Amino acid sequence: MPMAIERATFVAVAARDDRKIRAHSINLDASAEIDLSEAEKPREKGFWMNFIEGMARILERRGFEIKGADLLIWSDVPTGAGLSSSAALETSVGLALSEISGAKVDRTTLALVGQQTEHEFVGAKVGIMDQFVSANAKKDHALLLDCRSLEFENVPLAAQKRDVVIAICDTNVKHDLAASEYNTRRAECERAVEILQRFLPGIEQLRDVTVEGLEKFESELPEPVRRRARHVVTENARTLEAADCLKKSDFSDFGRLMWQSHESLKNDYEVSCRELDLLVEIASETDGALGARMTGGGFGGSTVNLVGRENLENFQAKIVAEYRRETGIEPNILVSNAAEGAAEVS
Repeated sequence: MPMAIERATFVAVAARDDRKIRAHSINLDASAEIDLSEAEKPREKGFWMNFIEGMARILERRGFEIKGADLLIWSDVPTGAGLSSSAALETSVGLALSEISGAKVDRTTLALVGQQTEHEFVGAKVGIMDQFVSANAKKDHALLLDCRSLEFENVPLAAQKRDVVIAICDTNVKHDLAASEYNTRRAECERAVEILQRFLPGIEQLRDVTVEGLEKFESELPEPVRRRARHVVTENARTLEAADCLKKSDFSDFGRLMWQSHESLKNDYEVSCRELDLLVEIASETDGALGARMTGGGFGGSTVNLVGRENLENFQAKIVAEYRRETGIEPNILVSNAAEGAAEVS
């Protein structure tokens, strides 16, 4: 159940008469180009143009005619902070290319093309959530997404009207474990399903397992598979409960679920790290902090916090002072309302 933040990747676009896509990144002070009339070439790993080429090529594979274009790109979405900067780039570029080409690409397809770009052109086996919220977010709402059916519901999150704010705290660290451990967690969850299918016929994924069903048969699972399954099953239940809390504007209970979520990510899924845990611990000892949890792929990145508006200044000061004292690192804090997803700027 993500939300979009009040940061954006902007793409200025102009149509060309040929099939070239020329792009300049202001942030990187770098330019690159591809020619869609030429066959795909071997790609340089980690090259920023891969995101753009992937969106264009995959849109064309899906039957959309994409014109050549000049692109100028600038972003204030923090990179490496677990805040979906790559999804913002993919979605904005895909929207710009499809609009300039007159291609009618619906938002779900745009998100799927972004995910496929990550898989094929970037080399990251990501899920659909980041691209989906970038494409479909609604102002003052969180997005409750079924990642299998892609059905979604915009759930009211007008926090600013309820005297609470969302504060995102960036650890400013990134441990080189996220990619490999992500694949390991997927394999562990798939193993849990294989075992549980013996006792719960008909299940295809852990999302099909109830908390009660897992409790009945979790003794059949070896460690750490048992804990991985427990995290996924209980997190699904927490997400649905959290959506109900938002609909009732029950931010106290919503915050309780955030604390529980982080504990599960830390102990059962084991994708947290010292710096993330420290930020959550500091928040838990700060007046007015209703909830906190890590966000993103883990092993660094950011925490997201629900804070009473009147306590925000004290919260920010305490986070910065104590985190700096313990780590020697200056954290970045971004306060944001729930924002709109991708759109044409007119």
